[in-house]
Amino acid sequence: MNRLGLAFLAVLGFSLVIKLFAGDQTPQPKMVPAAPVLVELFTSEGCSSCPPADALLQTFDTQPFPGAQLIVLSEHVDYWNHIGWTDPYSSRAYSERQSAYANHLRLDSSYTPQMIVDGTDEFVGNSSSEAKRAFGKAIKTEKIRVQISGATLEKNVLRAHVEVGTLPAHSRKADVIFAVALNHAESQVARGENAGRRLTHVAVVRSLYKAGGVEAGKPFSQDVSVKLESGLDPAGLRVIAFVQEPGPGRILGAAVEKLAK
Repeated sequence: MNRLGLAFLAVLGFSLVIKLFAGDQTPQPKMVPAAPVLVELFTSEGCSSCPPADALLQTFDTQPFPGAQLIVLSEHVDYWNHIGWTDPYSSRAYSERQSAYANHLRLDSSYTPQMIVDGTDEFVGNSSSEAKRAFGKAIKTEKIRVQISGATLEKNVLRAHVEVGTLPAHSRKADVIFAVALNHAESQVARGENAGRRLTHVAVVRSLYKAGGVEAGKPFSQDVSVKLESGLDPAGLRVIAFVQEPGPGRILGAAVEKLAK
C-alpha cells in the first residue's frame, strides 16, 4: 500500500476514535409525545349490552392506538339499579354528568353503553370503529399541559398537586376536574340482566369533582385532597386530572398517574 493509502486509513481511524469518545453527533429524529385523549364510558352492571363496551375500554387502557395516550374512565350510572341488581360502583353523580352531556350535545336522552371522547364525540360504547375515528380526530387537536405530582394516599385521604398551563386563545375559562379511579374492579352479578356473569372493569371512577377553575392567561396550580372509602390499596389506584370547557364541553388537556405501592 502506498503512502497516500496509509495516510487515508490513519485519518479514518482517527475519526472513528473521535466518534467513540465524543459520541455519534448525527441528528436524531425528535420523539413526538403521544397526545392525551380522554375516553369516558358510561356503563352499568345492570345493562346486558355493557360488558362488551367494558371489555373494549380495557383494550384501550393497553394503549393500542399510535400517537394517542388514551386516558380512560369508567363511570357507572345508577338508573339501571331498579331492575334487580344494584351496581356497587354506580353513583347518581355519574348519571347526572351523562345527562349534562346529553343536553350539551343535544341528544334525545342518555343511554348505555355510551362512550364520549374528549367531551365532543359520542357513540355507542362497544363500537371500536367509531372509537378509532374519534381518536384519529382527537390527536390532531393541540392540548394544554396538565401535570399531576405528589399523589399519595394516607388514612383514606388522597392528596396530589395539579398544575395546568394557560388556556388556548379560543377559550376564556374552563373547569379543572380531578378524579380517582380503581385500576381494576370486578363483580359476580347475582340478579338483573347480567345475572350469573362475572364482570370486570378498568379505571372505575370512585370520586370525580371540580377542583377549581382556570381563566385565560392565568395558569393553575393547586393542591387537591379527596376522602375515599376505607380499605383501598394505593397500588390499585390512579388519579386523573383534566381541563374541560363548561357544558360539559371540550377537553383541553388531561393527565393520569398511577399511585406507587
